[in-house]
Amino acid sequence: MATGEAAVAAAASPELASFLAIGLDQRTAENALANRKVTANLTAVIAEADVSGCDKSVGNLLYTVATKYPTNALVHRPVVIQYIIKTPAQLDAALSFLSTLGPDSLDTTKFEETCGVGVVVSTEEIQSKVTDVLKENMEAIVEQRYHINVGSLCGQVRKWHPWGDAKFIKEEIDKRLTEILGPKTEADNVKPMKKKKEKPAKVEEKKTAAAAPAPPSEEELNPYSIFPQPEENLKVHTEIFFSDGNIWRAHNRKDILEKHLKATGGKVMTRFPPEPNGYLHIGHAKAMFIDFGLAKERNGHCYLRFDDTNPEAEKKEYIDHIQEIVRWMGWEPYKVTYTSDYFQELYELAVCLIKKGLAYVDHQTPEEIKEYREKQMNSPWRDRPVEESLKLFEDMRHGLIAEGKATLRMKQDMQNDNKNMADLIAYRIKFTPHPHAGDKWFIYPSYDYAHCLVDSLENITHSLCTLEFDIRRPSYYWLLVALDQYQPYVWEYSRLNISNNVMSKRKLNRLVTEKWVDGWDDPRLLTLAGLRRRGVSSTAINSFIRGMGITRREELNKVAPRAMVVLHPLKVVITNLDYGTIIDLDAKKWPDAPGDDASAYYKVPFSRTVYIEQSDFRVKDSKDYYGLAPDNIVEIRAEYDHSKATKPKGVLHWVAEPSPGVNPLKVEIRLFEKLFLSENPVELEDWLGDLNPRSKEVIKGAYAVPSLATAALGDKFQFERLGYFAVDSDSTPEELVFNRTVTLRDSYGKAGPK
Repeated sequence: MATGEAAVAAAASPELASFLAIGLDQRTAENALANRKVTANLTAVIAEADVSGCDKSVGNLLYTVATKYPTNALVHRPVVIQYIIKTPAQLDAALSFLSTLGPDSLDTTKFEETCGVGVVVSTEEIQSKVTDVLKENMEAIVEQRYHINVGSLCGQVRKWHPWGDAKFIKEEIDKRLTEILGPKTEADNVKPMKKKKEKPAKVEEKKTAAAAPAPPSEEELNPYSIFPQPEENLKVHTEIFFSDGNIWRAHNRKDILEKHLKATGGKVMTRFPPEPNGYLHIGHAKAMFIDFGLAKERNGHCYLRFDDTNPEAEKKEYIDHIQEIVRWMGWEPYKVTYTSDYFQELYELAVCLIKKGLAYVDHQTPEEIKEYREKQMNSPWRDRPVEESLKLFEDMRHGLIAEGKATLRMKQDMQNDNKNMADLIAYRIKFTPHPHAGDKWFIYPSYDYAHCLVDSLENITHSLCTLEFDIRRPSYYWLLVALDQYQPYVWEYSRLNISNNVMSKRKLNRLVTEKWVDGWDDPRLLTLAGLRRRGVSSTAINSFIRGMGITRREELNKVAPRAMVVLHPLKVVITNLDYGTIIDLDAKKWPDAPGDDASAYYKVPFSRTVYIEQSDFRVKDSKDYYGLAPDNIVEIRAEYDHSKATKPKGVLHWVAEPSPGVNPLKVEIRLFEKLFLSENPVELEDWLGDLNPRSKEVIKGAYAVPSLATAALGDKFQFERLGYFAVDSDSTPEELVFNRTVTLRDSYGKAGPK
């Protein structure tokens, strides 16, 4: 940029002008301006240093402070900036010292000793040490000449004089080398050839070593190893940027953390906080695995906390289901709590927030609030007197103001680019009795207000949530900083999404209430109740979440004994078997059943009349067909080959009449396919129109082997050639119902329309 253009740009931007005034070059100053965080930090550093113009060397040090200063020690920055730290080496030492210190009290004597504050290294001292170092390395200097590693020589000098001017040290060494070696020769200007690394001799074990799998990472061995310990919760959690240039750095003071650790005994405390407005789905299984799993791995505790701030959405049915399904998944809560348990504490903290001038009673309608947020405009009631908001909030509590006529809003930052800082609602009026708290309250806290405060009140060490809450992090910590409360460590993880299905509670609720599916436990849904009803075990779900490669089939193959069922029976008469003859054949319950264990086998009756699958018979034969066809049989009659002399072309399965004229055990079979045709139905405007009309097939007249007559709810089986099945809750003594959990081979991956 030309000088004239630079002057115009500087005049248009006060920040750019101040950056150029401290000696930064044009490019560095413009890059700083392009980064909002660097701009805010550098502006603050210049103000703290109280300089309007300075030497380039000082400006570069100020820039380093702005970009590299440890956020956990920001409380000390205004003091540290007043020190005369003259060299980059001193500044690096200072930043390292402060990073370890954090927000603890600054011992200035120790700080000055560590950083060389006030230490001045004379040119004579540097020249003397350069002489010593060159003498020690003279043999290598003569041999390597100008190819000697000058950086190593500088390092040897700085080992004795760490606070010496690094630039002067290098210049002095370069000058002395010229005096010793004279002008550079042609050979000195040729870059030395890099020595090629000798290839190791080939050994026979090389193939084996290459084929060996890489050792698992620490995170693969222990997925919870990434989380810090409770006593480490002193670092800055986040920086909250305000539109006026102010910055809040959210972190725990040492006294607050010590109080927390005393209350918890230093244990890890987590929480699983579902809203009781529906059934849990597989996404909640991931949340449970992280919340309960971390607490279990660290010998800590995990609360099951019901986020019951909306009295209109909660039902006892959902609360009972959640408690039951959490335990079915293998987790035991430390305590069962409710956000409503803390309504009194939350109310008192809201009063405190008003008194601090950080909350106000607002009378805007929802439409007006939305409009003002879009235009980044303050509410007309934002700056009303504190006493007035206190009185109105008290009236709200006692039901003296109508629903929709007032809310309590946090006074955050309406001009902030993050909409989650736009004066979020803390309380709204609802004349609805609460299922857990009764009719005591006419006002209820919002999720944004209650969530972080209850985390703090319960001394949660790790507040774990999905990534979409990342943009709420500033508002989460804003409230805790504003009220001087203990701050948990927040960590966001990726949300679990599965194709051809929906996991939004709102969409699931609509599918259930509008009867598109058969209740919350419909086996086509990815609710945990639906997966259980379909026959998926909690072990399989947790293994899937952990990502250890244990699929549902692998898990079922270990626990589901085999049996035979014919879905669409076709009668076949064995003409060379006498009436009443029944041959009991032994079949393995599991693939690796030991031959000497009778309990590992089940009986498969074979009689004069058997039933096979209709799909195993064709009118026309073909080379790729291994069922029955006219070349094998003239009528649907066959003979039994007692001698087994004929090698079978293919494999069939059957169900036999248990006695002459008596039909086999009749069962109902339910087959399930993808609930939606598209991989991602939530992106469709008419997502209900994407429902798969063939997602459920009910087969009423299937035949089963006699051994299935005693099957009970919860039992799982592998039906030969058909898949894995589980007994359904609709089963009666008169008729068993089986749900197919999964096929023997995966056809689910065949993508439909996207």
